[in-house]
Amino acid sequence: MATFTNHCRDALLEQFPDVRIDHYAMDDGRGEIEYPADVHLINDRDARAYARAAQQIEESGAEAIWLQHEFGIFGGAAGDLILHLLARTRLPLVTTFHTILEKPSADERRVMDRLLDRSRDIIVMSEFGREILQRVYNVDDRQISVIPHGVPDRPLIEAEAMKPQFGWAGRKVILTFGLLAPDKGIENMIEAMPAIVERCPEALYVIVGATHPNLIREQGETLRESLVALTHHLGIADNVQWIDNYQEQEELLDRLQAADVYVTPYVNPAQVTSGTLSYAVSMGKAVVSTPYIHATEILDQDHGILVPFRDSAAIADAIIRLLTDDKLRRDYGERAYARGREMLWRELARRVGLLLVQSQGAQPAKLPMRRNHLILEPNLSAVFRMSDGTGMLQHGILSVPDRRHGYCIDDNARALLLMTQVPVMDEELRDQWISTYAAFVQHAWNPDKGRFRNFMSYDRSWCEDEGSEDSSGRAMWALGVTARDAPLEKQREWAARLFNETIEPMQRLASPRAQAFVMLGASAILETEPGHVLAKEVLRDFGRNLLALIAEARRPDWAWFEAVLAYDNPRLSEALLRAGVVLQNADFIECGLTTLEWIWAQQTAPTGHFRAVGSESFGEPYAPPLPFDQQPLEAQAMIDAAEAAFAIDQSGRWLDCAHTAYRWYLGDNDLSLPLATRQDGGCYDGLTPTGVNRNQGAESLLALQLSSCAMNRLSQIGANVAIGATLGDEIIPA
Repeated sequence: MATFTNHCRDALLEQFPDVRIDHYAMDDGRGEIEYPADVHLINDRDARAYARAAQQIEESGAEAIWLQHEFGIFGGAAGDLILHLLARTRLPLVTTFHTILEKPSADERRVMDRLLDRSRDIIVMSEFGREILQRVYNVDDRQISVIPHGVPDRPLIEAEAMKPQFGWAGRKVILTFGLLAPDKGIENMIEAMPAIVERCPEALYVIVGATHPNLIREQGETLRESLVALTHHLGIADNVQWIDNYQEQEELLDRLQAADVYVTPYVNPAQVTSGTLSYAVSMGKAVVSTPYIHATEILDQDHGILVPFRDSAAIADAIIRLLTDDKLRRDYGERAYARGREMLWRELARRVGLLLVQSQGAQPAKLPMRRNHLILEPNLSAVFRMSDGTGMLQHGILSVPDRRHGYCIDDNARALLLMTQVPVMDEELRDQWISTYAAFVQHAWNPDKGRFRNFMSYDRSWCEDEGSEDSSGRAMWALGVTARDAPLEKQREWAARLFNETIEPMQRLASPRAQAFVMLGASAILETEPGHVLAKEVLRDFGRNLLALIAEARRPDWAWFEAVLAYDNPRLSEALLRAGVVLQNADFIECGLTTLEWIWAQQTAPTGHFRAVGSESFGEPYAPPLPFDQQPLEAQAMIDAAEAAFAIDQSGRWLDCAHTAYRWYLGDNDLSLPLATRQDGGCYDGLTPTGVNRNQGAESLLALQLSSCAMNRLSQIGANVAIGATLGDEIIPA
């Protein structure tokens, strides 16, 4: 692969001398290989190395990426670490697939699907590769280009002229070259040699190439030693020559030209590409090969001889025919040479160069299919699955509650809030669960500390005397909304009472998000009790704090409250908007809209879909957001903030914003993978570079259901807003 990539680079530079090509190579980190100074190395087992390489590529001024993909080169399950790099760059991708599996494992299929989705153009080296991509992977034929393996340009000469320099004068030379490995089938060729030597005593089988380095690490030279022992056992050791080192290309081509017959006895029928076979054909060699995919195509129409797999007798018969019939051997060689002229490196470079030029300025990945805006009706099955008589458990192992991590007030406050927002449910059931989640919130309040506790173990013992500021802020938010929206007076009365008891110490919270959460609760309280003095005071003070933060952090290209991005970012804008409406404060509203527009732009991918600020971005000052990991919480925050903005500005763009963020759950995202499991109201925990995190924790489940509640409200409020992007909403059962 390294040799192929080097030749591709050289050919491109020869055809397009003004192009700059940066070369990135996978390295095992052992320091055993010396690379050219201009090659950038990526530790193949270090996910962070892939992320750093992506950033380096983005900053380099590159306009496209050409990836050489082969299973076994990249680290991770089925080589999925390469996805960490590709997910972190927006550059258009052209991928050459060197192996295409008809029956991939689950991990191999996952990686292939992601690579195919990410690639703008796909290159294979055989028509059969194209057929597999269409039949097995459903790839559009318009994406696929068949570009054969490149070959060097040399004149066709007689083998006899080249033999003396290698000491082969007077010998009939059969040659195989390439890294020695079990799938090369060398033992089958060796077992054919006794019959060949019997007819042609001067026959010499030359095996050129070092043992594959991975095999050396695992087994040493066990394979080579066993093959050498086999030649002695068969009595043909003098008719076999081992050249067990790497060959420079020119010397290798000289040896190829000195051979009479080239043989590839490979045992893997699925091999789509063989560079060694391509080279042999280009040198005008008579070829005997097993019928793996590449061989059946390049040697068809009598350009070589195909023999069955692992059939030493058939190999011997074909080679004897060629060695004993000079005209037959010459005819095969001339036909092969003519075919090789169609595969020269300059032709590969011309065709690949055209694809790379066409990719410039293109979208980096296939645009997900746009549909009418589907809105799921709230489905509480998964929420109840994660809940018991104490409250809602934090985490899930896949869809099963994980009791080891117990409960937290963050999730139970959200669950309480959800019970007040679901438009239609059995009222006895609603009352039951409001009481359960409310009891958790009540029990979490610690008046001695003036804070809510957060984490509770499964045995109902508190893990701390006070939780984080943000968790206390969420509790206040839930209390305010419950006091406003709960259907029963007893529920509203309880929530208002606990809000009043806790609001005074909450005025000392310093975290911007904690303050924003409290503002959301205080805004809700003021909608039911307009004269609530402390709620107004909190809104004014915390709102001014947010204005002061943005005044300090703002830069020409950075309209945000902090120098860093973190989680739940749109909540800061939403808090100002809701406070601005309640207090009739134009400054709050203006800042809320301006910052929401800015954070929305940061979370919009070039293709127009929602791209949540990735957790890898958190804490990096004034840095553009990275795309992973993406969490459902972010889509919910964007939807809620857009709902608040739409209440102020009904131009329609905020409806479009909310719909775009909501579609993230349904698969309109960077990976084109749905996170919502519609049949049971479930939601996966996030998007990673390699796929969805298939665990379903409370935060994710609640984010989806609260988002569905908000979208159902918006679909009714905005039904008469005539914008093309939001007409035709379809509400479907979850």
